[in-house]
Amino acid sequence: MERNKSILIIGGGLAGLTAAIHLSKIGLKVILIEKNEFPKHKVCGEYISNEVLSYLNGLDINCEVLKPTHLSRFQFSFIDGKILESNLPLGGFGVSRYLLDEFLYKKALENGCEIIQDTVENIVFSENEFTVTTIQNAVFKSEILIGAYGKRSNIDQELKRDFISKKAPWLAVKAHYSGVFPDDLVGLYHFIGGYCGISKVENDKINICYLADYKTFKQYKNIEEYEKNVVSENPHLKSILDNCESLFEKPLTISQISFEEKNAVENHMLMIGDTAGLIHPLCGNGIAMAIHSAKIVSELLEEYYNHEIKSREELETKYKREWNRNFSKRLKMGRVLAAIFQRQELANGLLRILIRFPFLLPIIIKKTHGKTI
Repeated sequence: MERNKSILIIGGGLAGLTAAIHLSKIGLKVILIEKNEFPKHKVCGEYISNEVLSYLNGLDINCEVLKPTHLSRFQFSFIDGKILESNLPLGGFGVSRYLLDEFLYKKALENGCEIIQDTVENIVFSENEFTVTTIQNAVFKSEILIGAYGKRSNIDQELKRDFISKKAPWLAVKAHYSGVFPDDLVGLYHFIGGYCGISKVENDKINICYLADYKTFKQYKNIEEYEKNVVSENPHLKSILDNCESLFEKPLTISQISFEEKNAVENHMLMIGDTAGLIHPLCGNGIAMAIHSAKIVSELLEEYYNHEIKSREELETKYKREWNRNFSKRLKMGRVLAAIFQRQELANGLLRILIRFPFLLPIIIKKTHGKTI
């Protein structure tokens, strides 16, 4: 039986847009629903591992036109200021989400994707078909539905996903700055209750994005007081923040960030990107994982529509297996590292080990990244 070659995607972030471009490129009709306008700044480390570069080039997505920074070195600073340095095994590039998301959005439109600005209100799966209703009372029907709506959504509550009922004790803060910082460096700086990633994006802008434990953060009246009393306890962070000037009127923030395990398939929806699993930002691999997950789901859907995959059950089983094979170990490593840095005595122990055996640092980095896809 001929299958309906129309695919619905909820969410127009990196995972959703990459999947839309891939699927449209192989001749499938794509409708993508995104609640926000483009372009838009997002809370993000804005570092992309080179592991996805050849895949993006294969989709005719040439990120070089965005004039990204090319990142090849890694520096880690503990609270007391001690520094460890390493080359990034694969390297990467830095580009703002403001620029990258809009670039992918325009590419998806160029490929014939239909992109609708609206918010999904209800999803029903019945008789092998999804019915999606939006707050503007639009109704869409599709055999295949891809969830790419990000870390946390009202959709997760409607689906009663396990992670949504658990504590989400993290918040993130991000802004762009002008100032002096090495062009080729990704810096990760530890402070009590969190850590901060710093690297350059296009146009010589510095992206500073940190993850904070809400328990620590709520002891202070505002972001400025928190940064002065907690973040700046790391002398390197203090020096950078004191000598940089924010390019944003105020920082972007996002709260209730959860790193609990999620299911890659939920009520027959194929989840990709942060919707399927969120790696701790200290691992620096969230963007590459989002893009990689789009590749996995798109290639499996191509097999499904070519009847190489015979049923929805087989499609879902293969997708869950491929998700776990590619990402489960990275996610676990991220949770282990985050747990270590939440306890000062463990962080100090790790520091002593890495100072004595510096070759272990690039090995740890590799454990949170994948191979070239």
